[in-house]
Amino acid sequence: MPTPTVLAVIPARGGSKGVPGKNLAPVSGIPLVGRAVRACLGAPAVTDVVVSTDDEGIARAARAFGADTVQRPAELSGDTASSESAVLHAMDAFEAAHGRAADVVLLVQCTSPFLTAAEVDETAAKITSGAADTAFTAAPSHGFLWREKPDGDATGVNHDKAHRPRRQDRAPEYLETGAVYAMAAEGFRSHRHRFFGRTALVVTDPARVLEVDDPYDLARARALAPLLDEPATPALVDVDAVVLDFDGTQTDDRVHIDADGREFVSVHRGDGLGIAALRRAGVPLLILSTEQNPVVAARARKLRVPVLHGVDRKDLALKQWCDEQGVDPQRVLYAGNDVNDLPCFRLVGWPVAVGSAHASVRAAARAVTDTPGGSGAIREIAAWLLGPELDTALHTPNV
Repeated sequence: MPTPTVLAVIPARGGSKGVPGKNLAPVSGIPLVGRAVRACLGAPAVTDVVVSTDDEGIARAARAFGADTVQRPAELSGDTASSESAVLHAMDAFEAAHGRAADVVLLVQCTSPFLTAAEVDETAAKITSGAADTAFTAAPSHGFLWREKPDGDATGVNHDKAHRPRRQDRAPEYLETGAVYAMAAEGFRSHRHRFFGRTALVVTDPARVLEVDDPYDLARARALAPLLDEPATPALVDVDAVVLDFDGTQTDDRVHIDADGREFVSVHRGDGLGIAALRRAGVPLLILSTEQNPVVAARARKLRVPVLHGVDRKDLALKQWCDEQGVDPQRVLYAGNDVNDLPCFRLVGWPVAVGSAHASVRAAARAVTDTPGGSGAIREIAAWLLGPELDTALHTPNV
């Protein structure tokens, strides 16, 4: 039996009013559209992933994370356009481009940042197995719902207010999460709606249910991400270059000043060992600092690493360096510690915060070191990329 074509469609308009630029807003260093794409690509049942968008910035981000894109026409991009219309348009575009139709289509929402690949896969499997015509993710709910009547009297929706059963005595109820829906493609084309025929639930963890509709939701997502995301650190195959901030990243962010006004900082020999290992592994390196300080230049010379310092716009300097090196910014690891690093975080694919970084920087990072800046954080990053053999394989004294 041939493998069914399972097409995941991720609608991602550019004109969000509740959170401007919402679909590109990073959570743990990854834009919402990128998190949705990763969940779909990680699901074994999914064969194709398409992002439907009217925004070129979203399209670029989607492609960087491995999705195909469909240009959504203006008439399907307004506030009144339904998600179903975007999915139908994407199905038509997919069929025209690939010469084959989808057997199963998924509607996946960017606004659910904690959707997992396993949930996507299970939802698709409900259809491919023939168990259902439509399926969706839902979380167990034990809430008592109420409605206020026109006369002001409140009445129970899912319960009789005169009878208050215990939680364990109530029949299970489920809340639609809005994260992912799966439909048999032929039935979806006929009904033009996400629910028809036999419908199955995919029960998810209620702790992971969050829809980003306003700035407060986004703040909650960023606060919860360190608790809910699987720990993720890059390997060498994920990174083509490493760019390092200096103050607070390679130092502890303190400056010692002598009586003549000369500045001194402390660095960690382990960081020098890690940088030497990366250099020997052939990884392009750059130190990037806003400070115009001879200390920065002297440390870079000793490490034999190129340096750009005294830079006002680090993101512009980083973009120019990537262009000159022929490196895709999405394959750059950038390590920083403070708010002036955030523009670079938004540019690269692997924004990394040192353990002592400002809270807002840690929240925007894709990975955070256990080690504080100036205490071996760069060595920790080198071990992510090169493996634990860094401990014994290399010996570079006095770095």
